[in-house]
Amino acid sequence: MVRELPPQARPREKLLARGPQALVDAELLALLLRTGLPGQPVLHFAQSLLERFDGLGGLLQATPEQLASIKGLGPAKRAELLAVTEMVRRALAQRLREQPVLDSPAAVANVLQLHIAHRPHEVFAALFLDSQYRLIALEELFRGTLDQTSVYPREVALRALHHGAAAVILAHNHPSGAAEPSRADEALTRSLKAALALLDIRVLDHFVVTRTGCTSMAERGLV
Repeated sequence: MVRELPPQARPREKLLARGPQALVDAELLALLLRTGLPGQPVLHFAQSLLERFDGLGGLLQATPEQLASIKGLGPAKRAELLAVTEMVRRALAQRLREQPVLDSPAAVANVLQLHIAHRPHEVFAALFLDSQYRLIALEELFRGTLDQTSVYPREVALRALHHGAAAVILAHNHPSGAAEPSRADEALTRSLKAALALLDIRVLDHFVVTRTGCTSMAERGLV
C-alpha cells in the first residue's frame, strides 16, 4: 500500500509538494491504481504493468480486452485507465481542430503516436482536414500488411469526400521499429497523391510512426 511508504515518498504527497513532473511513470500510474495485489505493493504493480505494455504509450493504447486480462485490474480501474486515455486523445485532437496542423507538427506526431505507435500489426490512418488545414476527423482505414494492393485509393477518397476534406495527412506504423520509409511506402504515397489530386484533395504529408517517434515523408521530399 502507498500509505506504508514514508510521507515524502508517497506519490500523492510528492506530487502536491513538487508537482506532477517530479513523479516517475510508475508513481503516476500508482496514483490511479491506488491499491496493488496481495504481496505486491501498488508501485510494484504499476511497474509490472508498464513493463508488460512497454511503457505508458503502450498502456494508453491497450484495448479493454487486454486490460481485462490483467489480474488486479477490476472494472473500476480499467474504466479509469480508459477514461484517461480518451481524455488525452480528445485534448490532443482539440488542438488540431482549433489551429492549422501545419502550425503544430509536434501535436500531429503526438496524436499519431498515441493512436497507432504501439499496435502489434500495421495500421493505415488518415487525418482529414478542412480548407484551413484544421482537423475534421482521424480514421483508421486499413490493417495488416500495407502496400499498394491492400490500401485502396478509392476508399481513402470516399472517406475524404464524406468528410468534405480539402487535404489529408496519411500515416501508418512500423511495428518493427524501423523509422525509415520503404520503397513500398513511397510508391503507395505517389498512388494516393495522384488519386486524391483528381478530386482536388491535397496530400500534405505521410508519416511513418514507430514507438519512439514519427518520420515525415514530406520533410524527406517524398510527398
